[in-house]
Amino acid sequence: MAEEKESASIPLSQAENGGPDPEDPAKSPPSSPNSSTRKACCFVLQSWVSKKFMTGIVVLFPVAVTFFVTWWFIQFVDGFFSPLYEQLGIEIFGLGFITSLLFVFFVGIFVSSWMGATVISVGEWIIKKMPFVKHIYSASKQISAAISPDQNTTAFKEVAIIRHPRVGEYAFGFITSTVTLQRDNEDEELCSVFVPTNHLYIGDIFLVNSKDILRPNLSIREGIEIIVSGGMTMPQIISPQERVTQQSDKIPLNRIK
Repeated sequence: MAEEKESASIPLSQAENGGPDPEDPAKSPPSSPNSSTRKACCFVLQSWVSKKFMTGIVVLFPVAVTFFVTWWFIQFVDGFFSPLYEQLGIEIFGLGFITSLLFVFFVGIFVSSWMGATVISVGEWIIKKMPFVKHIYSASKQISAAISPDQNTTAFKEVAIIRHPRVGEYAFGFITSTVTLQRDNEDEELCSVFVPTNHLYIGDIFLVNSKDILRPNLSIREGIEIIVSGGMTMPQIISPQERVTQQSDKIPLNRIK
């Protein structure tokens, strides 16, 4: 009799569906501990695999970019003299690249002489007479002069840090020249600071008082590397040149010895 009462108390909906609804969390039976452990292990494994995969991408990406750029540069430079060797029946990969490097080297030797300097001066005079080409040549020459090993022809005099565009913000730039602003009271010495906005090719010119310019202990080459790399090669500590000079003056004599 008791079994008949229990069977009679079961709702008709459950009897028709064959038991409790498995999709209903309130009516479904509790999950076993093994399934929860399996899900946790799968989640940890998936997180570990994705993390290591991203680590591999981070490590291989600069290597791949370096290899691609180097290979493109070798092929580009090799293409200058390789057609000449192909006409002579010599097909050796890299021979045109080596020839191009030797050509650049000998051009540097020739330009360093008085005859080469004369030829370059005449060529520059002809180029500067051309309407459109002279602007391209002048811009490219200033960029090349900025990294020139000859310090007498360096376009960028010093690395500068100026307060720009708001108070509390600073911008990297290069001092290119100095100018004197004549006023009624007194003359003011200004520095022409070039602040690149697109690597080194395009930028803004600011006339800043020489007293308001911070001159860090960075060379021109280091400043160019900081701007080209987007600030990734920025040193952790930057000190003005005056402070570095004062600290070097305060070194005890026993330490110098």
